[in-house]
Amino acid sequence: MTARNIAPATGKLGVLLPGMGAVGSTFIAGVIAARQGIHPPIGSVSQMANIRLGKRDEGRNPLIRDFVPLADLDDIVFGGWDPLSNNAMEAAKTAGVLQGSDLDALSKEMEGIVPMDAVFDQRWVSRLEGVRVKDIPNKWDQAMALIDDIAKFKEENDCDRLVMVWCGSTEAYQEPSDVHASVASFEEGLRNNHENIAPSQIYAYAALQSDVPFANGAPNLTTDLDCIIELAKQRGVPIAGKDFKTGQTLMKTILAPGLKARMLGMRGWYSTNILGNRDGEVLDAPENFKTKEVSKLGVLDGILQPEVYPDLYGNIDHVVRINYYPPRGDNKEGWDAIDIFGWLGYEMQIKVDFLCRDSILAAPIVLDLALFMDLAHRAGESGVQEWLSFYLKAPQAAGETPAEQDLFIQQTKLKNTLREWMGEEPVTHSEAG
Repeated sequence: MTARNIAPATGKLGVLLPGMGAVGSTFIAGVIAARQGIHPPIGSVSQMANIRLGKRDEGRNPLIRDFVPLADLDDIVFGGWDPLSNNAMEAAKTAGVLQGSDLDALSKEMEGIVPMDAVFDQRWVSRLEGVRVKDIPNKWDQAMALIDDIAKFKEENDCDRLVMVWCGSTEAYQEPSDVHASVASFEEGLRNNHENIAPSQIYAYAALQSDVPFANGAPNLTTDLDCIIELAKQRGVPIAGKDFKTGQTLMKTILAPGLKARMLGMRGWYSTNILGNRDGEVLDAPENFKTKEVSKLGVLDGILQPEVYPDLYGNIDHVVRINYYPPRGDNKEGWDAIDIFGWLGYEMQIKVDFLCRDSILAAPIVLDLALFMDLAHRAGESGVQEWLSFYLKAPQAAGETPAEQDLFIQQTKLKNTLREWMGEEPVTHSEAG
């Protein structure tokens, strides 16, 4: 195969985060710790994983970062917007994900990372009150202000390239409307202050108009809008969405493929979560929970294919609950009760209790999406990057066929994309490694 002509990763890469709360500040702290040699970037596929090349007996198995021309961690510059925190250090202390002793060595650099005033509308996150917010009522003017922010950040930090990863809160549930049908209708809606345009959509518009790749880490209706997809193709910019695949959904995409591989049937899957961070507070509002619920509920059907296996998976009761419980903080607990059946219809149960740290699982996803989106842009990619479905709860499809939900097939697709871009032959799922 012929290798893709990929521009080199020269100069600085600015990573812009709309939202510097628990996930954003933990991501920043982890990257700084890694480049200071304090701790390796565990959980980051781009930094820690190997990729098998050629025939098995050739024994070539380099790290992905040594195989693909990714930006170096030392070249990353952090920026973004936040409606609450004065700097990344304050955000990290407020979130309470990391212990004070772990932050001490990072404090000087993190205190210097000051977010810009945010485009924020409490209608979309009713449980939060923004205090560092742009005093600009019109949405078109808000978009122009973000475009100015992006250009100013790039110039002041001498960045060669930029990427944007949404790390903000889950917005209230919405369906696409006429204002989202095209770039023209969206721009008209911005000028007319249309009520159905959410802040995340304004950030995505500003990023694409600035030729900045945009990844959506929340279940918001953003990159999956016709107008944003159209604009990404027009501008030749990659997009990816949506919703970081962390605790409970990560477990589902690991366990469900195993049950399907053995052709074991399923009666139901009950999931409940307790968490006490800002995300939990926001999701305590019914209109915001519905957005997350839709993202979480779509996972099993995509993996188990009930239309193909009706006798095994055609009548599953799939229930998801999220409960705000302040004492737990960022240390989310995900409980799953799975009712399965086997030979002669005899019933069995699986219980999973995952005591996870939500932001610790999400932070390396932010890093990988930023680096791989930058790579895609340098490789001439535009539009939906379906090969990054590995990281997302509700992955966006590039075509008419729904995106794959099986974690292991997603892993193969990710690595095969990298192989093909570098001129290597793709491998089968069983050979992927």
